[in-house]
Amino acid sequence: MAEATRTEKGWVVRVSGPLVVARGLGAARMFEMVRVGQAGLLGEIIEIRGDRFSIQVYEETDGIGPGQQVLRTGAPLSVELGPGLLSSVYDGVQRPLDVLLARHGTYIRRGAAAPALDRQRRWHFRPLRQRGDEVEPGDILGVVQETSTIEHRVMVPPNLSRAVIEQIEEKECRVEDPVCTLALADGSSRELTLMQRWPVRRPRPIKERVAPSEVFVSGQRVIDMFFPLMLGGTACVPGPFGSGKTVVQHQLSKWANSDVIVFIGCGERGNEMTSVLLEFPELRDPRSGKPLMERTVLVANTSNMPVAAREASVFTGITIAEYYRDMGYHVALMADSTSRWAEAMREMSGRLEEMPGEEGYPAYLASRLAAFYERAGSVVTLGGEGEPASSLAAEAGPEPDLSAGARRRRGSLTVIGAVSPPGGDMSEPVVQGTLRVTKVFWGLDARLAEQRHFPAIDWLTSYSLYNRAFDRYAEERVHPDWGRNRTEAMALLKRESELEGLVRLVGVDALGPGSRLVMEAARMVREDFLHQNAFEETDTFTSLEKQFAILDCILAFYRKARECLEEGVPFRELAEAGVIAEIARLKMVPEGEPEAFARVKQAIEADLGALIERAAPQGRTAE
Repeated sequence: MAEATRTEKGWVVRVSGPLVVARGLGAARMFEMVRVGQAGLLGEIIEIRGDRFSIQVYEETDGIGPGQQVLRTGAPLSVELGPGLLSSVYDGVQRPLDVLLARHGTYIRRGAAAPALDRQRRWHFRPLRQRGDEVEPGDILGVVQETSTIEHRVMVPPNLSRAVIEQIEEKECRVEDPVCTLALADGSSRELTLMQRWPVRRPRPIKERVAPSEVFVSGQRVIDMFFPLMLGGTACVPGPFGSGKTVVQHQLSKWANSDVIVFIGCGERGNEMTSVLLEFPELRDPRSGKPLMERTVLVANTSNMPVAAREASVFTGITIAEYYRDMGYHVALMADSTSRWAEAMREMSGRLEEMPGEEGYPAYLASRLAAFYERAGSVVTLGGEGEPASSLAAEAGPEPDLSAGARRRRGSLTVIGAVSPPGGDMSEPVVQGTLRVTKVFWGLDARLAEQRHFPAIDWLTSYSLYNRAFDRYAEERVHPDWGRNRTEAMALLKRESELEGLVRLVGVDALGPGSRLVMEAARMVREDFLHQNAFEETDTFTSLEKQFAILDCILAFYRKARECLEEGVPFRELAEAGVIAEIARLKMVPEGEPEAFARVKQAIEADLGALIERAAPQGRTAE
């Protein structure tokens, strides 16, 4: 965070937990950062009443009392953006936790500070422009190989005007070393480094927002088939304690077809963040075979850390995500959980003595949630048009044409927020405020989690507003029957739900053969398709092609079995058909073996066809 020297020194007049009230800060502005007390605790001005400045402090305020000094920094809370972000672990205000661990041990000393980007590490900068070129905000000046999988694109900061390159050269440099000199329109010069800073509360500017056109492939069958998401979309994952919110987000982080992952642990339990920190470095990226951390940024703000830093953590994470989006990458941000962020807002609002809203949350809760989720989207980035940096959009090949008039550079930011409503109450303000601004709802069910059904997404309450767009993509790229099969399978699940009430009253044996077949087919959809083992190598990720093939076999059985019932085959013989066990084993078939599914479909036709042939003579004899 950049800090400007200021002569104004204020003093503390009141302390209430993480809230400190000060006076004497002169012309300080809203959201300006300050240093409080002798330890220099980091704080942010969140309210100004006359000469009284309310400051939320991002560290424990033990020992702070009236009369202690408060120093202005002259800058808002900002993050450092440049090579070195990937593979890093930060706290809510972008302090590198590994550096602080080496300096201060297990417990971070109050007031501890360290630069977010390593000032000593050298990077090889390779220019893609030359002297005399005219550039504008967002133009790519050159590249740095940040990790083995991600190429970091050094861009003209978005707050500059059109300029001409005076000097640029290939070199080994640190993040603070100049790599390019620009001649600005007013006659002045400006040196650019590999690093730039940006205020976390201000969205990074874009050229235009476009409708999402590429699908978000998660490899989770219940998501991709029934409640899909598009790259640049938003999703809400609410559920009670223990229903699997964190596990779902971990799966999406591992398997989603995004170039960069930003994972924010906002107020989560320390053991959950520990599992992330231990597991992610060991995971292999399925696309590259490299460690997953090479395309991941972790922001860890656990529940025992100062409550005020929770709000900062979500804005820190999404600003880093926007930075990589501006390079043309597809970025996925996981926020776990926004309920803890809302609880921090409620606590600070109460200490500010603001009028409470529903359930004690501040009246501006919905607008803050909207401001966060609205930063997602599929966009055309600033700058001279260029080939997409995304590995999803372009295969490795000739160096991209970055001159004006080339293809537009696009990027996307997908935001997936977990919500932890007390007692699983979906009418709770944070859930409702989130659902107003997100287009996908993956409602987790504690009952399914107790039955060890993963992912525990309730197919009867969840929804997606991207179904049509996803269907168009899948029908063109996977199979023309994608949308038809999805609709038919969902109809089976809904019909099963309607029949369950009757079954509880009179028993399943009282149902007619047609209804019993619906119950059996819905069971196959639930157990053989929707249920997925996150710890089984073959089952943890399923491609769209395999997803369609599994469901198509289940529906082929249902359609043929319905034909059998019409020909007089007893339901008992259908329920005992050996092909049902073969269908159950399909999800364990490795990727890239379509012949296995073809054999099962042939077996369905053969086995059930034989039942029809045996039933036909009996029908003729009866006649």
